Amino acid sequence: RVSSVLNRDAKQFGKKHMFDGSEETCWNSDQGTCQWVTLDFPRTVKVSQLHIQFQGGFSSRLCTLEGCRAGEELVKISDLYPEDINAMQISFAAFQVEETVLDKLKITFENSTDFFGRIVVYHLGVLGERL
Repeated sequence: RVSSVLNRDAKQFGKKHMFDGSEETCWNSDQGTCQWVTLDFPRTVKVSQLHIQFQGGFSSRLCTLEGCRAGEELVKISDLYPEDINAMQISFAAFQVEETVLDKLKITFENSTDFFGRIVVYHLGVLGERL
């Protein structure tokens, strides 16, 4: 799930584009503060890395990671401070993510570098292992 899609045009800017492996497509949020992405995993996972690629000028200065096991409330895992660049950012290089066991992960983009609060993500990857 995502907080919003630019002009509600899911075909062109929908969440699926973060995971399709294409450099031509992206998720583009609508304007507004605190955009977010929630990932519900079909099985419990141990997350060890987060990969994210923003469009420069439409990134987040602060990302808050929250997670939980099935049936539990989200709890804060960590804050990440990505760079405002087009390149892929990997958790162990650009920011740290502690290995965490969870069924649900929420990434909140607290501070957009865009004046209107829009976020553009070309690639989002969560690496780890299934438990």
